[in-house]
Amino acid sequence: MTKALLIIDIQNDYFPQGKMELVGSDEAAKHAALVQRHFRDEGLPVIHVQHVALGSTATFFLPDTFGAEIHDSVAPLGDEALVVKSYPNAFRETGLKQLLDDLLVTDLTVVGMMTHMCIDTTVRAASDMGFKVTLVGDACATKDLEFNGVTVSAASVQAAYLAAIDGSFATVVTTETLGASVS
Repeated sequence: MTKALLIIDIQNDYFPQGKMELVGSDEAAKHAALVQRHFRDEGLPVIHVQHVALGSTATFFLPDTFGAEIHDSVAPLGDEALVVKSYPNAFRETGLKQLLDDLLVTDLTVVGMMTHMCIDTTVRAASDMGFKVTLVGDACATKDLEFNGVTVSAASVQAAYLAAIDGSFATVVTTETLGASVS
């Protein structure tokens, strides 16, 4: 059994002054950095996922822009893997599954952004592929959503998605319960 950390889309466009600012991105990134440090200290693999938008209608994560770059708070070290994706699911049309298999990973811990999109699709796919998934809920961020004229707050979106994932596709924990606290 090998554990690995998957850091999904913690990129500049999701932060203040970015093209798709999320609610709580700074706090989520702070928690993700603690989890990252925990995995590094344990000598466990850390894998970064970067979304680069390829569609002509894309408005953020545009190729070769500052917004598409991984945020400094969780910047990769030279020996850490980087998987570039163009779809919400980090497994779709990438080498992520092969990389995890090569590393003999069975247990995957996930942090990142956007909870309702890339986190949700990747966690569900990982679970379907047989990985034991732990999702660090306070190391994720999302945004307000609107449907049929009703605005759903980011806090409600976050709670709904974490509740839907927990127990069925992953075990949802906090940074502190994972043991990645500041202490």
